[in-house]
Amino acid sequence: MAPMEYVEVARASSERGEVVLRQRRDPDAPPGSPTVLELRVNGIFVMDTLETETETALARAALKGLDTPRSVLIGGLGLGFTLHEVLSDPRVEHVVVAELEEPLVTWFRDGTIPHGPTYLADGRVHLSVAEVQQVVAEAAPGSFDLVLLDVDNGPDFLVHERNAGIYEPPFLREVRRTLSPGGAVVVWSSAESEHLERSLREAFGDCRADPCAVLLQGREETYWLYTARHHPEENDDG
Repeated sequence: MAPMEYVEVARASSERGEVVLRQRRDPDAPPGSPTVLELRVNGIFVMDTLETETETALARAALKGLDTPRSVLIGGLGLGFTLHEVLSDPRVEHVVVAELEEPLVTWFRDGTIPHGPTYLADGRVHLSVAEVQQVVAEAAPGSFDLVLLDVDNGPDFLVHERNAGIYEPPFLREVRRTLSPGGAVVVWSSAESEHLERSLREAFGDCRADPCAVLLQGREETYWLYTARHHPEENDDG
């Protein structure tokens, strides 16, 4: 079996480290097989264009649980597949995407990521080059019906150490403040996390942890979706 072949497409540095976009090709793949685009941050594999089921499953599961997901906040752009799935729901009227890495946003806009311009051409999309913490802090109460957080591989596998606070009660209470009554936050994790479940319960009063089985390159993997809803009568003071 021949080793995988890689070609670097783009590389950029920020105060947090390196962001790398590269093509991956299997020499043993049948002729005509697509070349895979892969995103790595600080040497950590984030996602690719071959296995997108986890990103779309996050969006599908979250949207299914809401009657009127008009306004959505997505923490983390990645390669855009969560965003694309959210936009496929006609009930969605407005999507804010918070992405910290400006080079990734640039590659989306200039076509370095080929599908990027098409995804961003949807008039419902507002792309904010900022930490999701900042976007949440600046949002008015009740701004969003749904908040999707997929900025790491989960609380135990951080892309950046400063992201640790995203999974703690103070930030999650801020997320609750930005949700409309009955709105929800859904957090994706590559592994089961009792800590995240406790944090959500502390911030929202309740939490649901759902295993999400997906088939990746012929093998079944189980990821986790953590969901909490904003019920003002139960969670707000007074």
